[in-house]
Amino acid sequence: MSKKNFKSCCGSEHHSDNHESIKDPVCGMDVQQLPHESKSRNTVNTAGTLFTCPMHPEIQQDHQGSCPKCGMALEPMLPSLTEEENPELADFTKRFWWTLPFTVCVAILAMFGHTLGWFESKTQSWIELILSLPVIVWAGLPIFVRGLQSIKNLSPNMWTLISLGTGAAFVYSIIATTLPEIFPLSFMSMGRINVYFEAAVVIISLTLLGQILELKARSKTSTAIKALLKLYPKTARRINSDNTEEDIDINLVHLGDTLRIRPGEKVPTDGVIINGTSSIDESMITGEPIPEIKSKDDKVIGATLNINGSLIMRVEKIGSETVLSQIINMVVTAQRSKAPMQSLADVIAGYFVVAVTAVALVTLLVWGLWGPNPSWVYGIINAVAVLIIACPCALGLATPMSIMVATGNAATDGVLFRDAAAIEKLCKINVLVLDKTGTLTEGKPSYDRAISTSEYSEQEMLRLAASLNQGSEHPLADAIIRAAREQELNLETVDNFEAIAGLGVQGTIPNQKISLGNSTLMQQQGVNIGDIQSQAETLRTTGASIVFMAINGSLIGLLSISDRIKSSSKDAVNQLNSLGIKVIMATGDGVATAKFVGKILGIEEIYGEVKPQDKLKLVEKLQSEGYFVAMAGDGINDAPALAKADVGIAMGTGTDVAMNSAQITLVKGDLRGIIAARKISVASVANMKQNLMFALVYNGVGVPIAAGILYPWTGWLLSPMLAALAMSLSSVSVISNALRLRKRSVKP
Repeated sequence: MSKKNFKSCCGSEHHSDNHESIKDPVCGMDVQQLPHESKSRNTVNTAGTLFTCPMHPEIQQDHQGSCPKCGMALEPMLPSLTEEENPELADFTKRFWWTLPFTVCVAILAMFGHTLGWFESKTQSWIELILSLPVIVWAGLPIFVRGLQSIKNLSPNMWTLISLGTGAAFVYSIIATTLPEIFPLSFMSMGRINVYFEAAVVIISLTLLGQILELKARSKTSTAIKALLKLYPKTARRINSDNTEEDIDINLVHLGDTLRIRPGEKVPTDGVIINGTSSIDESMITGEPIPEIKSKDDKVIGATLNINGSLIMRVEKIGSETVLSQIINMVVTAQRSKAPMQSLADVIAGYFVVAVTAVALVTLLVWGLWGPNPSWVYGIINAVAVLIIACPCALGLATPMSIMVATGNAATDGVLFRDAAAIEKLCKINVLVLDKTGTLTEGKPSYDRAISTSEYSEQEMLRLAASLNQGSEHPLADAIIRAAREQELNLETVDNFEAIAGLGVQGTIPNQKISLGNSTLMQQQGVNIGDIQSQAETLRTTGASIVFMAINGSLIGLLSISDRIKSSSKDAVNQLNSLGIKVIMATGDGVATAKFVGKILGIEEIYGEVKPQDKLKLVEKLQSEGYFVAMAGDGINDAPALAKADVGIAMGTGTDVAMNSAQITLVKGDLRGIIAARKISVASVANMKQNLMFALVYNGVGVPIAAGILYPWTGWLLSPMLAALAMSLSSVSVISNALRLRKRSVKP
């Protein structure tokens, strides 16, 4: 059996002996079979993914083509990293440049042929007809095909108007050239019946030029996705079972593999460090510029950069399960979703082409029946101008282009929007409900300090406690061990280790029986803690967990462990307050702890000891009072409230359930990401409104002018050629305005 060749969206090739579909192990997208031979590049799925319409994301197909609703060129949902030229762009460019000389010749003949007396009038008409044929028949073929498809699909669009306008001008001119005797004398000018070959060919050429500019501009909206795709490393260094090492293609990495990451190399995929310490730059994923120190048992994210140390990792996630792949998939999904604001544009666009066609017909009749001589000539020209200048694409592209640029830009700063609606709604929030643990705080216990009541120093107490806890899996034990390693303390081996459920641990370190646990354990072992009890109670009011420590039956002190407040939380709360957003804390922790954290952060409204259903009821209560509510959390218990809130915001450091219930994910888990997300929301909504306003004003002003409404007062008429130029530039202007969002800083 012969092997089949496959190609992924990342540009890597694969081989398979079976007929089943396979997935790219890097990004998890479906891998498409590459044909052995292809007669047309239009039939090859070069991106390894589905193609969709930027205006109508519900249109999806597995090959390139045009949208049956609006006629726009479909584009890959996930862009390719391979530098393959857009087939439609190449086709339009070829048609434009090869026929441009014919267009120029026809235009020059129309403008100067009569005055210079180059040809007889009738002869000139025939020459213009012959020179126009390549432009109309070959260069204009895609335009007329799309126009015909729009009528066949009962979905009139821009191509309907252009094909009707140019077709009417060209057919009229052919009849005027071949059968001039059927026209009244009022159609006669300079010895021949007026013809408009130059208008038809110039409109075709300008339309092609407009499409070339638009396709090039649209390609820039996927810059952020391409930047994320480029983060994927190409190779990994695998440590084999016999301890030999080899560099392998990233596609050959499997779950459970052991990989070495050398200084200056990218982390191949998601996993956990099993040996070594190094600084990891995660800015390309999280937007956080400061590298993090990573050591044994710490998680690492694929595509992040190992700066200075050598690490050995175990692979835990590959393909679509990796953080980077999930980020890319979320961005792609958000880019292809529709903003609520687009509903207005969709309603207008649904009647737009029919209305414009009616206006063109009325223009023809009004000018023909009541206009100055030659009245019907004026009628035809102005009706064509009306058909040409109208641009439903500018209206349809108004919000999708802004969404595509905004979501890509946000992803590079660690903010992931699930859909366009989240972008539009976030700028409206006036209340933010925050969970405490994992949202305002680190979400994991951290060692604070040791208080000694004996000759043992705080550092020695930490060293002995960490040595004893090496056999424990309790979160508090992990915090103590982590602190000891950070201080580079030498840990000792423990004999007779015993974990006492719900109480603590005990064991022997040479000639010393050490007990570590709560007050109940101390009481059972006859250890008196009265001398330090008041200090323990004071620490508990700050939310700390207290662990007493005894050696050979005598108390030597206590260790304080707490869930530290994130360094960014206070700044985030202050910024939210300055924006006029009311901040509320709702946590399952005790009221005393919640009030302590709230006091530090400046949060006045606090709810402690609340259950998941209580958080849900709080969100519902605020909504019933007229507030537009956002909820931020990171745990399973936050999921109901996240789903109910007008905007749910999940910490990327939290659970998958929370992230799946939210509309926005902050990859870094930094609350300041909400400030960045809101900046993106405000800028994007403003940009969408600008685009919609431009499209509406452009069509609202352009169509009446093209119909000749100013003629009675100014004598001005709009040439169909100028109308074509304006139409082509309108869509490009909308896209260019959306691309301005790439230059806006969203960092808090």
